[in-house]
Amino acid sequence: MKAVFLDYDTVSNGDLDVSALRAAVGDLTLCESDTAKTAERIRDADIVLLNGLKLSGESLRCAPKVRLIALAATGTDNVDLAAAKERGIAVCNVRGYCTASVVQQVWGLILSLNQHVADYARLATDGTWSRNEALIELRYPIRELHGRIFGVVGWGELGRGVARVAETFGMRVVIANRRGGTALPDRLDLNELLAVADIVSLHCPLNEWTRNLIGPRELALMKPDALLINAARGALVDGAALAAALRAGRLGGAGVDVLPQEPPPVGEPLLDPNIPNLILTPHVAWAAQEARQRCINEMTANIKDFAAGGRRSRVV
Repeated sequence: MKAVFLDYDTVSNGDLDVSALRAAVGDLTLCESDTAKTAERIRDADIVLLNGLKLSGESLRCAPKVRLIALAATGTDNVDLAAAKERGIAVCNVRGYCTASVVQQVWGLILSLNQHVADYARLATDGTWSRNEALIELRYPIRELHGRIFGVVGWGELGRGVARVAETFGMRVVIANRRGGTALPDRLDLNELLAVADIVSLHCPLNEWTRNLIGPRELALMKPDALLINAARGALVDGAALAAALRAGRLGGAGVDVLPQEPPPVGEPLLDPNIPNLILTPHVAWAAQEARQRCINEMTANIKDFAAGGRRSRVV
């Protein structure tokens, strides 16, 4: 089989082992991202591998040999699934490969915000500490996490993973009911959760029920010292509303690893470096080396299973 990885440079800087993947497909070409070359690269391919590059129906119509699209991600919104289904092309994704990496990132954001790490590091090195120790010790509020409430929106593998760490800090975990789903007695509606939680962490997919899940009204329900964490999908949160809440001091802080459009365009509200108590990272929660290797291994397993007639991790 002839396979092409359209944007291999987005998952590896040369630090991954692809020998098993090569063996599984026989003929593998690893490419750097270049949307303009997509149609040319997939024209004679049997298998297309990709991470975040967009794969349109028009491109697929020019690639009559393609039988499998293997994603190096859980999300599938960058692939025209309807066109793939129409042409009888199988699509598979990878799941659960980056849980440990994402959990680390989420808690890195939470602890950095709660401890005001960047703020105190600046005061320690800009001369303020040397000039007046008493002036800086209580400059920024630090709160113990023990006994506080941790709200999880999206009770999948990632939501459960971050919740387990919250419990080790002595926090009480509360879970949001799924928008559009059946309300469960041991969970809270989103509005209730936002009102009581000291930290709200988003781990839900992006769909018709969750787009702009957190907007001006929802932010107004949150405690003024609460933290909001989004390492799921950028469009879950109204960025302009979040920026306004942080500037006005109506929210304790926010940690964001994802934006609605990536890379972000000029004018993205959360790119302003003057927004207080915001930590913005460029979608790196999944990017630990071990997680990326696991992703390649899962893609290899999906391809082998497809070749044997299976349906492992199939979404189409």
